[in-house]
Amino acid sequence: MAGKRKVHTPEFKLQAVKMISEQKLSIVEVARRLGIRENLLHSWKKAVHKKGVDAFPGSGHLTPVEEEIRRLRADVKRLEMERDILKKATAFFATQMK
Repeated sequence: MAGKRKVHTPEFKLQAVKMISEQKLSIVEVARRLGIRENLLHSWKKAVHKKGVDAFPGSGHLTPVEEEIRRLRADVKRLEMERDILKKATAFFATQMK
């Protein structure tokens, strides 16, 4: 039976990548020192290279871009509901005026 999956903090991940880049340690050495798999370090290094310090927003935390997209989608949904209400009200009052 598999054990419980470890969750690493964004700070831990960034520090591990710094050990590779700033201290010039090999991925194998850092993985051995921290007790994690090498492929995990490869993916963390790639993420930091691609997104910088925003690479690991954390569980349940969205990046600023993702947060804005979520907010904009909610706004669109609200505006569509308001539009539909106005359409129905217009149709209702148009029939009442006849």
